[in-house]
Amino acid sequence: MGNEKAQTPAVQVQSVDRALAILDILATRGEAGVTEIAAELDVHKSTAFRLIGALENRRLVEQVAERGKYRLGFGIVRLAGATTARLDLPRESQPVCERLAGELDETVNVAIMDSGQATNITQVYGTAAVTTRNWIGQRTPLHATSSGKVLLAWAGGTDLEAALDTLERYTPNTITSRSKLVAELATIRLNGWGSTAEELEVGLNAVAAPIRDGSGDVIAAVSVSGPAYRLTVHSFPDVAGKLRVGAAEISSRIGYFGG
Repeated sequence: MGNEKAQTPAVQVQSVDRALAILDILATRGEAGVTEIAAELDVHKSTAFRLIGALENRRLVEQVAERGKYRLGFGIVRLAGATTARLDLPRESQPVCERLAGELDETVNVAIMDSGQATNITQVYGTAAVTTRNWIGQRTPLHATSSGKVLLAWAGGTDLEAALDTLERYTPNTITSRSKLVAELATIRLNGWGSTAEELEVGLNAVAAPIRDGSGDVIAAVSVSGPAYRLTVHSFPDVAGKLRVGAAEISSRIGYFGG
C-alpha cells in the first residue's frame, strides 16, 4: 500500500506528459483517432481514450463526429488568446497610456499580478509629474496600491487569501484589517475602479481600473498616480471615469468585446 502511494506522483506526471503529447500529435496531424494516438504513445487504447476524455472535458480536444477522430478544441484557442493578450499588453497599452498621461497630466502605469504582488509593465509620465521615478518592473503590495486592489478584487480565492494573510502597514493610512479590505474590494467590483490615498507612501495617491482579456478575465490594471495635493480624493471619481474609458480601449485592443 505504501509503495503504491509512493508511485502516485510519478504516475500523475506520466499522465500529464502523455496528455501533452496528445495535444502535440493533434497539432501536427490535424486529426487522429484513438488507435493512432495509442500507437504513437505506445499505450493501450483504453489509456489513450481516458486521456482524450480528460482533455475533451476541458475542451482542449473535440471529436469530429462524422469520422470518429479528434482535433484540437476551442479551449486551446482560449488559452492561446490569454497568452497572446498578456504578451501584447505592453505594446497595445502604450498609446492609450500616453493619451491618458496627456489628459490627466500625471504618471500612468499598467500592472499585472505576479507572485502575489502587482508588477508594473508599462509607464508614461505626464508633463506635470514631480518625479521621474521608474516603476517598470517594480513589484508593489496588492493591498496598498490602486492597481493591486483592482487585481485583488477580481482575483481567485488562493491569491485573495494569501494577500489577506499579509497586510503589512506602510503608512498610517494602509488598510491592515481583513474585513475592511474585503469590503473595499466589493465596492471596487461594484464601481469598476479602485484607489489609494497615501496608503503606500505618504503624499502619494492613485486610482486604477481593470483591463480584461478576450475571456473577460481581469488580467491587468491601468492606474494614474500623483501627489496627494494635486490628485485629490475629491478628484478620484472624475479620474476613474477617464481611466475606465482607457481600460476599456486597452481591453478591446487585446480581444475583449464585452460590455
